[in-house]
Amino acid sequence: MDSSSVSLKKLKFGKLKVVRRHLLQRYEHQPFVSCLAGLYSCRWKRYQRRRTEPGQCCCKMWECVFFPFLVGAFCLSLVFLYMWGEAKNDYNNFDWYNYGNVGHWFLWSVLLLILAAVLFTYITLLLVLAVCLLSEGQQLYLHWSHKIGTFLVLGFSIAAISVFSKLWGVRWKTVRLSFQVTAPYLHIGAIAVMVLLSWPVALHAFRMNKKVIQAIIIGPYLAILVLLFLIPLGMYSPCIREVGTLGPKPALIGHRGAPMLAPENTEMSFQKTIEHGGDGLETDVTISYDGIPFLMHDSNLQRTTNIREVFPSNSTQNAALFSWDALEQLNAGKWFLKDTPFSCMGSLSSADQKLAMNQSIYKLSNFLRLADSANKLVIFDLYRPPEKHPYRNTWINTTLEVIRDSGINPHLVLWLDNTMRSFVQSVAPGFQHTMASKAPVDQLLRDNVVKLNLVYSAMSSEDIRKYAQANITTNLYVISEPWLFSLAWCVGVHSVTTNAVHSLKDINRPLFLMTPKEYRIMWLLTDAVAALLISLIFALHWWREKGFSCCSDDSGVVLENGTYNKFRTELNDLPTVVA
Repeated sequence: MDSSSVSLKKLKFGKLKVVRRHLLQRYEHQPFVSCLAGLYSCRWKRYQRRRTEPGQCCCKMWECVFFPFLVGAFCLSLVFLYMWGEAKNDYNNFDWYNYGNVGHWFLWSVLLLILAAVLFTYITLLLVLAVCLLSEGQQLYLHWSHKIGTFLVLGFSIAAISVFSKLWGVRWKTVRLSFQVTAPYLHIGAIAVMVLLSWPVALHAFRMNKKVIQAIIIGPYLAILVLLFLIPLGMYSPCIREVGTLGPKPALIGHRGAPMLAPENTEMSFQKTIEHGGDGLETDVTISYDGIPFLMHDSNLQRTTNIREVFPSNSTQNAALFSWDALEQLNAGKWFLKDTPFSCMGSLSSADQKLAMNQSIYKLSNFLRLADSANKLVIFDLYRPPEKHPYRNTWINTTLEVIRDSGINPHLVLWLDNTMRSFVQSVAPGFQHTMASKAPVDQLLRDNVVKLNLVYSAMSSEDIRKYAQANITTNLYVISEPWLFSLAWCVGVHSVTTNAVHSLKDINRPLFLMTPKEYRIMWLLTDAVAALLISLIFALHWWREKGFSCCSDDSGVVLENGTYNKFRTELNDLPTVVA
């Protein structure tokens, strides 16, 4: 009798320790759960919340209906943020496009990036809170203010993606190119997300009483997981290559000089390119009304000169309709210090600021002499003068005369214009003829073309390799971001036109470069670790929901479905046991 009484007391005392431990654990979780529910639902009090009981859905019907909108807002905001982040290479073009339409200079690209990042962070926080609440077995209830915020993020993302797809659809090519370097790392990120999601998925799947519902929860999760595990089998990246197969670093051609360091198309800009080790100079040539070729990209002079101050009544007039005497009166550097055309521009020294303030429009003849003295390649777009211009029909001859009189080594000239190419070849046989579009190899060889000048979105390792076999090199424009330059290097491009000679010259090895063996190890290790963690998480929840306790010191103490209802009767008897 005494021994049975002692055994009963020991059993109850063991139960007391387990109950006390679990109640303390639950109490210790309350501040964390209160914080989660308060931020997600604005329900800071415990009585305002409800736990998900075994066999129940994680939320009410309307919350189930709304949750896909939350996930959709997250996915679309992520897509836009990634797309716009990878489009950084072309922010300057976007800002000048808006300048042309609005008439006021502003870094709209950076503002849009910040807005996209803020909205994505907000919607991600809501989704993380939801996952954490599900992991704690809490029912979901999103506050109405967050629902409005979710629809705002969803509407903004849809509108932004639609507008940019219509007006700037070429940027999707940039996104596809970015996958060639980021895909291995995006794969690791996606696997990590699936590992984190395994906790709430397993928790709610094993709490369901019906096998069909369990299959509905686990089935799609496992399908996505298997797909992610196998994606690397079809993944291609030119930056995953064997040691010794990487070609030489592409040559750097300064796009209008060094426009991040000095006003574009000015002597200072080209001098900066030469100082930083650029291999070539790119510019744009227009012919004045009295037949002087000069450097100007835009059709008018509003953006890069003080034309509004000097000739306010003619500020919108075509640049080619001004005489050289009038063009010499304009300042071509003040705008650079005022507008700050690039978001990543560093601060100029006082000497450089003073030099930039005094820049003027640059003659083609002076540009060619500078390039020849520094032994730099030159490539330029040649603009035909407008109608009624006295040199409209002799623009090619006028330009050729200036090139010949400058004394530049003909081999340094990459002749790009396709008009009268056979005539140019006959009078200037030393030029390196360059084509601005892809063409069959036979046609290029027939036209004596030795280089292609292509927009970077047309990058193709297969085409570049095909042209290289025929001794036709490839130049891509405009590449200023390190990841894009690294991709061009891995693809085998011979040269790139860039706004950032000063930064790309310091890259001595492509970013994201790895051998196939290194990538296989990274891939298999990631999949193995993820599979192990997910298996352990699923096993843990299966064990818990089957009634085994991993916390009890007594094998006879069993937890039912993760609740504490079973121990309430024991608590009533505790004073007797202690007595």
